[in-house]
Amino acid sequence: MAVSAQQVKELRDKTGAGMNDCKKALEESNGVLEVAIDILRKKGAAVAAKRAERTASEGTVLTSIFDGGKSAAMIEVNCETDFVAKNDDFLNFANLALEALVANKPANVDALMALSVNGKNLADELNALIGKSGEKIEVSRFTIETASNGVIVDYIHHGSKLGVLISADNVPAEKVADFTPILKDFAMQVAAMRPISVYRDEVDKTLIEKELEIYKELARKEGKPEQILEKIATGKLNKYYEENCLFEQAFVKDNSKRVSNLVEEFNQKNSTQAKLVQFKRFHLSDEKK
Repeated sequence: MAVSAQQVKELRDKTGAGMNDCKKALEESNGVLEVAIDILRKKGAAVAAKRAERTASEGTVLTSIFDGGKSAAMIEVNCETDFVAKNDDFLNFANLALEALVANKPANVDALMALSVNGKNLADELNALIGKSGEKIEVSRFTIETASNGVIVDYIHHGSKLGVLISADNVPAEKVADFTPILKDFAMQVAAMRPISVYRDEVDKTLIEKELEIYKELARKEGKPEQILEKIATGKLNKYYEENCLFEQAFVKDNSKRVSNLVEEFNQKNSTQAKLVQFKRFHLSDEKK
């Protein structure tokens, strides 16, 4: 059947698909708009399957603080190119996924993609977006954090390719406003300095054993006596902790202080026992865990 330009325009407005794809879908559906939309969605699903093995290393990281600062969510949505990452359709989908995440708190990505928001199923929206952009697009990971006796702060670095959530406990409600700016600085510290943990006792023991062996071997090759290798390695390990554990790192805004000093100063001034709990750091180039 003949398809009018108005029908093509209407279908394009509803789906964002290309003109030729809309025209073909309308011809195949005999001009029935709803059927044509389904055809385009199926095409999007087919494109998604073909793109599944492609690398999607661009995208965006989004965060949301809710429940009065007691809860937070962070999500990473990936695509293949920076061009698509900046596209409104991609960003709208990412925000829709974040909205579904906050509202439903699903257990994993598969559960998230099965959700619907305002009548829009995330899996269908994703397939339509893939069909329109021609790129591999995926929700790669998310996290939901809570701090029932404290506060959570988020930080998104310029460009939205790096996000951080950091939480603290034992922060009285009347002191949250005072501690939040300090915690925001710590979130920026996590973004810039890439610590592997908050405290040294959280570092994986296998990693520590590996570091000690490396330090001993280096000292041995330098001709150091065998009986002092352990002492040398322990000294170097302390330096490792200072560089890689947030609580022991030099504060980026004032290298004369450590992060621990700022927490201690706040507690002394306010007669509190605020304690850093954990952080989550999402960066587009990170290996997914």
